[in-house]
Amino acid sequence: MSGPLSHLRVLDLSRVLAGPWASQNLADLGAEVIKVERPRKGDDTRAWGPPFLKDIDDVDTHETAYFLCANRGKKSLTLDIASEAGSRIVRDLAMRSDVFIENFKTGDLKRYGLSYEDLKCVNPNLIYCSITGFGQDGPFNAHAGYDFMIQGTGGLMSLTGEPDGTPGGGPKKVGIPIADLMTGMYSTIAILAALTRRDREGGGEYIDMSLLDCQLATLSNQGQNFLISGEVPKRYGNAHPNVVPYQAFPTSDGHIIIAIGNDFQFRKFCLAAGEPAIAQDPRFLTNADRVRNRAAIVAEVARMVLAQTTMAWLDALGSIGVPCGPINDLEQAFEHPQVRHRGMKLEMDHPVSGKVTLIANPIRFTEHPITYDRPPPVLGQHNTEVLHELLGLDDAEILALEQAGVV
Repeated sequence: MSGPLSHLRVLDLSRVLAGPWASQNLADLGAEVIKVERPRKGDDTRAWGPPFLKDIDDVDTHETAYFLCANRGKKSLTLDIASEAGSRIVRDLAMRSDVFIENFKTGDLKRYGLSYEDLKCVNPNLIYCSITGFGQDGPFNAHAGYDFMIQGTGGLMSLTGEPDGTPGGGPKKVGIPIADLMTGMYSTIAILAALTRRDREGGGEYIDMSLLDCQLATLSNQGQNFLISGEVPKRYGNAHPNVVPYQAFPTSDGHIIIAIGNDFQFRKFCLAAGEPAIAQDPRFLTNADRVRNRAAIVAEVARMVLAQTTMAWLDALGSIGVPCGPINDLEQAFEHPQVRHRGMKLEMDHPVSGKVTLIANPIRFTEHPITYDRPPPVLGQHNTEVLHELLGLDDAEILALEQAGVV
């Protein structure tokens, strides 16, 4: 492996998304990631299909799209950590690793001698990252947490969707597992910070990551709106609570997003629409004026936008620097000329399908670009490699572990 983290080894016992998203980030940046999975079943998301990856004969395999999205660049080691031999192998690997990631329920790994305190004894420089729904302490620390329920508990669903009383109104979850993804991103940052401190001062670190904490942290402007005003934010659908006009509008043949971020852009929009006088209306002079008179200005903009096609507006507004865009489905998004130019679709060799198409990492290094050397693994693909090359086990010892159901 190449990349800025190629000197690091990560032992990843996490499943589903938040932890695997963090370890995939580290793998993309060059770290060696050993993904420990249950024998025969593996990561939960290996069963979260269809859709399944097809083999070279166009027949469904056991590889799900969900698993593929978060496990590029890793080695798969199947291991029964509940067995004495399995937990011993984890400790031996942790002794040789820089980072340990897990998302078991609070205190669960202590039963197997794999808690931070246990592993700190064999590797005092280990960075140990625990990811749970609610954190390691507090009244809900023992509760399980999945993205959907965290979006609800953490307030995000109260902000997402059309207002009550309108068609389709009511709270909605975000279309992707955003709480899991952001927890994975915050975990990546925390791990890199802990590694930097370790390299400078020595010593390991225990990182306690909570989906609920991360969900609250990403409430950003909406959370701060509440803390400053004391008013519970309401749902605006596709509109913005603090900026107007900043939403989707119907055109004569579809929809367009208009995202006007300042007064200068608003004046340019009105000029392009052939109605510059609207920008001089005292009700609409500043963004604060437009927020206070939201219904009136939204009605005016909707009337103007409806007069032309989506493409006509994209051409007219894009050329003068007024932020706007279409509402694409995923096929249109991946075929967008800018997306194609930036290479966000990635094709890799795969041992089952021959080729697999993935979404590339968006980090773009100019001097040392990210290289993709390892596709998402099939279950247990690297058992022999890890046990033999890293731990020095011979063929007879590996066979004995297989026969005992440990690997």
